[in-house]
Order: sequence, then structure tokens, then C-alpha cells
Amino acid sequence: MPLLEVRDLSVRFGGVVALDRVSFSVDAGKVAAVIGPNGAGKTTLFNVITRVYRPSSGSVLLDGQPVLGLAPHQVISRGLARTFQNLALFRSMTVLDNVLVGYHSRMGTTFVGAALPAPTAVRAEAVARSRAMEMLDFVGLASRAHVPVAGLPFGTQKRVELARALASRPRLLLLDEPAGGISHEEVGGVAALVQRIHRELDVTVLLVEHNMAFVMGISDHVVVLDFGRKISEGTPAVIQRDPRVIEAYLGAA
Repeated sequence: MPLLEVRDLSVRFGGVVALDRVSFSVDAGKVAAVIGPNGAGKTTLFNVITRVYRPSSGSVLLDGQPVLGLAPHQVISRGLARTFQNLALFRSMTVLDNVLVGYHSRMGTTFVGAALPAPTAVRAEAVARSRAMEMLDFVGLASRAHVPVAGLPFGTQKRVELARALASRPRLLLLDEPAGGISHEEVGGVAALVQRIHRELDVTVLLVEHNMAFVMGISDHVVVLDFGRKISEGTPAVIQRDPRVIEAYLGAA
């Protein structure tokens, strides 16, 4: 059974069709990508899956169970986490505190002790801090745990957001343009990090990305959107040869 299933998903904003009956699935243990020109509906798709947007029609299943009736924090508790195209960090907080938000979100509260006796809350907070530090170490930022996020370079902030997503122990990780806005030298490091997440943490990955070298280098399966419709899907080799994909990116001859 696929870990993620998107079935006939449509989203309309007034007279604008952002997604038009899009269907695809992501098998557990794979790295999949959604690509397409600007305005193709990629981020809208992510926003529906994570319950930011309500679709006009269609369904989304995680491990065979529907998620569109759930609140965002309930989706996280089911094992889904994401990063954002535009960073969604708390800039006045430290790196560690930002990552702790990811752990607490899985528990349905940002305050571990809100419903726990004091000794239990202390132990729970210790577990949360241990998990957060473990993920910061994983992404190479343990030494910056107590540094305010606002003073960090953009590429480093993206790793903070990635550590925050991983702190919730996801089975499925949605990455919205992980290579966007970073230098050419940093792209290779991010690709290697995504592969480590997939391999060492046993996390299934679905990513949206414009950097085609990045996508084709790490993906098992690629879905192509254009003007809200799925126009192709398959292995990277198949996608690279598909004339519909070439036309969508380069225009008709």
C-alpha cells in the first residue's frame, strides 16, 4: 500500500483552477518529487496535504487513512511533516527553541507541561530537548543550538527548519524547494542530507523543487504538473525524455 495517495484532487480559488483532478501516490521508502513551471500548483498541493488549504474535491490518504478531515497538528501526529518555500521560523528564538516547536507540535501543544504533573513534565521536556539536539546534530548544527535564528545565513536557517520537521519523527517528509535560494556549492550538501534522512532515518520524502539536477539526482519517481494538471509521471529517465515535459518547460517549438 502506498504511504501517500492523492486522488482526483482539485482546488479552485474563485475562477482560478490551481489543481485539476490530480492523482498520484508515493510508496513508502521512496524519494518522490513534484516538478513543474511556476504556477503549476506544486505548493498548493503541499498546502492541501498538510491541511493549510481545503480542496474543492478529491481526497488525500496517509497510510490508507483520510487526512482531509484532520486538523494540521493531527496530521503531524500521523507522521507527516514539512518545510516551507519561504522559511517559517521564529526569528527571535534560538535554533534549539525553534526545533523544540517541531517536537511539541506532535504532542498537540507547545507547552509540554500544560496537562502533565510537574515531575512528568520535567522528564518529558528533557526527552524533547534530547530529540531536538539529536536532530540538530544530524543536520550539523548542534554547535549553534543557542544562537538566535535571525543572525544565521539563509542556507543554515533552512537546515534549522529541516531539523524542526525531523524532530516530530515523521514517516513522510514534504520538502518545499529545499535547494531554493542557496548557493550552488550548498546544493550538493542539501542533496546529500536528504539522502541521509531517507536512508538513515527511514523517512519517505516528497519534494517540490525547481533545480532539475537536484531532483533527477535523488528521486525515484517524479510527478509533473502544468497549469494545475498532471501531465506526466515516472522515473527521472522517463521524465527527462517526455516531450510534454520538455514543452511545458521550454515552450512549443
